[in-house]
Amino acid sequence: MRKFDTKVQHLKYKVLREVAKNAWNDTLYDKLLDIPKVIAPGPQPTMRCCVYKERAILGERVKLAMGGDKENPNPIEVIEIACDECPVGGYEVTNACRGCLAHRCEDVCKFGALTFDNEHVAHIDKSKCKECGACSRVCPYTAIVSRKRPCQNACKVKAISMNESKAATIDNSKCISCGACVYQCPFGAITDKSYILNVIDMIKKSQEQKKYKVYAIVAPSISSQFTYAKLGQVITGLKELGFHTVIEAALGADMVAESETKELVEKGFLTSSCCPAFVEFIHKNFPDIVPLISHNPSPMTALAKYIKGLDKSAKVVFIGPCTAKKLEAQREEVKPWVDAVMTFEELQALFDSKDMEITSLPEGVLDNASYFGRIFARSGGLSDAVAEGIKEFGFTDFELKAVPCDGIEECKMALLKKSKGVLDANFIEGMACVGGCIGGAGCLTHGEKNKAEVDKYGREALEKTISDALAVIR
Repeated sequence: MRKFDTKVQHLKYKVLREVAKNAWNDTLYDKLLDIPKVIAPGPQPTMRCCVYKERAILGERVKLAMGGDKENPNPIEVIEIACDECPVGGYEVTNACRGCLAHRCEDVCKFGALTFDNEHVAHIDKSKCKECGACSRVCPYTAIVSRKRPCQNACKVKAISMNESKAATIDNSKCISCGACVYQCPFGAITDKSYILNVIDMIKKSQEQKKYKVYAIVAPSISSQFTYAKLGQVITGLKELGFHTVIEAALGADMVAESETKELVEKGFLTSSCCPAFVEFIHKNFPDIVPLISHNPSPMTALAKYIKGLDKSAKVVFIGPCTAKKLEAQREEVKPWVDAVMTFEELQALFDSKDMEITSLPEGVLDNASYFGRIFARSGGLSDAVAEGIKEFGFTDFELKAVPCDGIEECKMALLKKSKGVLDANFIEGMACVGGCIGGAGCLTHGEKNKAEVDKYGREALEKTISDALAVIR
């Protein structure tokens, strides 16, 4: 069974696997130059015009697998040398143009960008075009189309533009690190940098020095990943890697569901704080709404704080589908609790770097949370959990009017309505990725079936209510 959706993901994984394999063996810096040759042995290229360019790009991928640009806080980076195959883009006239007499496109263009040849066929002067799309909307033949690059189409916050070399560039002042561009780039020229070396170093030192234990917090969306194996085998695999204990982030979600419910009832209006990309979007685009963000930490941070409260020497690694979590972990209020963040892609590379066949392992147990904590992984899950919290904690006089926002475009619409005072709701659940966490860029697989898997995983929870899950740890 395929482990990844795309060949781009598989290429990224191969680089991560080789970097991790050498890190385990303490040979990484001796073998750095050999890694591109291992993946592209040549002499013929498999992806590019020549094997030398292919290896040069792989060398850049190795750098990102080792942590990337330390001066750039954004976990998303562009491999400029790999970004050279997409057309520049913008609005273009296709051969569907019939050279009509109406010339509606010319009439509607305020910038004089439309001209016509001897056969009345339209042409767009790119130096004058402002890409407003007015000409495209009025063309009766739909002959004028937008040729935006996949990364620009994927980025709903308009953080991507083209530099003088026609390579993509990311505006950190707009980027929310959601990773949508990472998943959609057909050449893998935009990718998230990895902290897999930090994780390996922590595990090795914990085994050698015995001074601390490394805890793994796994996101509930793990239930829809690693489809070739059983979830219990993945849990055992994590312990075989050297993690002391595996705890599901859904327990942190139960904690947040309780405290967020109480905060909502007290304040009368909240936006959720679980999705770091959504929170970043509010800070960068709706500063007036920042005070309305829930003051609760994300489930990842809440649970990591709980773990370190029990074990002062603990190291905590979060494993999930989210590239924005790598940004969240850099926040000053989160740094003391979360030591590293990995994606499911990186976990797969970690397993295979140790030649671990997880399908042959016995099944471990992951049963720390309730149904409601587990369904945080999909859009609408947090709203359902808050509704349950209102019922469980005796706030039945409070009427919940939740708006679950599935993807950043829906988030933007809800926030706009709130800023203009026309939103008929008292709780905005914001999920930057379509589908929720199950649509995260760091997932092995994406798709509608993942929602069903999360709901099924939720129903299998031993604890059926939020109160039951929290009672176990109190």
